[in-house]
Amino acid sequence: MRLDKYLKVTRLIKRRTVANEACDAGRVMINDRPAKASAEVKAGDKITIAFGNKEVKVEVLDVRETIHKEDVSELYRYI
Repeated sequence: MRLDKYLKVTRLIKRRTVANEACDAGRVMINDRPAKASAEVKAGDKITIAFGNKEVKVEVLDVRETIHKEDVSELYRYI
């Protein structure tokens, strides 16, 4: 799955366009490398998102195209 879509599906970033802009600005990294919005996300990847002066680090546990709001926590865990 594309990185921008994964960020939206997991609700780490609320809108796909905002996720796309964050990737273009170099604020999203996969496995400590800057990532484009089109980068493929797979289980085991570590994603780092810079929000201003705060950083969010998560590990991808599963990748699904659609999911219910209650089950989102099964897709990643905070590091």
